[in-house]
Amino acid sequence: MKQKVIETIEKYNLIKSGDKIVLGVSGGPDSITMLDILKDLKETMNFEIYVVHVNHMIRGQDAINDQKYVENYCNKNNIEFYTKAIDVQEIAKSKKIGVEEAGRIARYEAFEEILKKTNSNKIATAHNKNDKVETIIMHILRGSGVSGLKGISPIRDNKFIKPLIECSREEIEKYCEINKLNPCIDKTNFENSYTRNKIRNIVIPYIKEQFNPNIVETIERLSEVISSEDEYISEITQKEYEKLLISKQENQIEIQLKEFNILDNVIKSRLILLVVKNIFGSIQGIEKINIVDIIKLCKNNIGNKFLMPNKNLKVMIKDKKIYFIKI
Repeated sequence: MKQKVIETIEKYNLIKSGDKIVLGVSGGPDSITMLDILKDLKETMNFEIYVVHVNHMIRGQDAINDQKYVENYCNKNNIEFYTKAIDVQEIAKSKKIGVEEAGRIARYEAFEEILKKTNSNKIATAHNKNDKVETIIMHILRGSGVSGLKGISPIRDNKFIKPLIECSREEIEKYCEINKLNPCIDKTNFENSYTRNKIRNIVIPYIKEQFNPNIVETIERLSEVISSEDEYISEITQKEYEKLLISKQENQIEIQLKEFNILDNVIKSRLILLVVKNIFGSIQGIEKINIVDIIKLCKNNIGNKFLMPNKNLKVMIKDKKIYFIKI
């Protein structure tokens, strides 16, 4: 197991000498395994670790016990420990989002806070192979594009790393047993009120029993193929973007209209998303229908026209140019 993590780190260049890494540790089997392995590797690979535990304030005494478990482990192994209690249900209510999403937002905000406090440069989470497959199935059910079928990337933005991404849940549980880690078990993982839990506890076991006992490995291979092809298309899109770019300012990007219109629709779509990401830092708020509308606007090219896919973005055709403007 430890060797597999080392190979994953080397394969994707997840950790470099001198890195300072914030670890999100709930106390469950996945995160405590990640902590235990990285604790053993930090001297030989020359990196530092800091642990953050987030109490979602949902599970009462069980959550307090989880916090104490992680804290005791860190004290025993001389590892800096930080904890935050965040009322996730209140966040979900105020922002009108699901509890799962509110929890994810709360965790990453806590990770970022400790990243700055410790002057660290990376955040490690304990997503594993099964998590990746569950995510892909969720994306399929929601009608995802190709990028969604990649699942969880081993490294994102050269900052967020997943050292256990090629380890199965079965391997992780066995590691905990062999090393007598006695991890905390979150009973809510067995409740089928959340989409991910339904996929984990109902959908995947059903597929294993009725269709393919190796479904996790099958979808993992599909993800690898899609990731490779997606990377190739992304490289082509970047080259086309550089050819078409007229000017780039903080709140505006201009590209050539005529040259854009002769591109294949696949590249057009990717290029629009790339431009939006370069302006806003993400593609949140841009849906498939918005991309289709922008392509139609550019194709029609009649006079000075514009549309607003959302309240923050204006796309305008003028003087044989496409203007993407941050409002």
